[in-house]
Amino acid sequence: MINKVHKLLIATAILAGISGCVSSQTDSSHSKGYETYIAQGEQFKHDHFTSTQGETIELKADRKLVILFATWCSDSQRALKEIKASALVTDPTLQIIAIGRNEDGETLDKFNDEYQLPFPLVADPEREIYSQYANAGIPRLILLDENNKVVKTLIGEEPTIVDKLVWNK
Repeated sequence: MINKVHKLLIATAILAGISGCVSSQTDSSHSKGYETYIAQGEQFKHDHFTSTQGETIELKADRKLVILFATWCSDSQRALKEIKASALVTDPTLQIIAIGRNEDGETLDKFNDEYQLPFPLVADPEREIYSQYANAGIPRLILLDENNKVVKTLIGEEPTIVDKLVWNK
């Protein structure tokens, strides 16, 4: 028989699971403490990545969308589904790269078996990539211009984040 304390604990666990993707490792607050380490107009710190398939991904002379996400995060899952369903994936002038924060290649490949994302996935198991751009908060979306300069950064925790993916300044 479940008593009131157990019901409260269950309700708290459910709310924590749906209230955003805050990692208990570094985040102390869902609404505070998100820092972004790259600003509009700054040069993106990477010019290539290696996909989970071992392929080198060069950042092309196109606009780019770099997604920093986690497979377990419901906000990341929703944002990836929205992007996959959008016209962005068929835009020949846009390169999309998804980087799995704290994710290894095997986990990302299993995730992609279900999601069938039409863009490459990059493993970042030790946050070596992520930590150069932010301290907390996923999914992170970084919009880059043709010269790999930051146009905009977003934290994609709200529904319809795809509507905010605009490269106009």
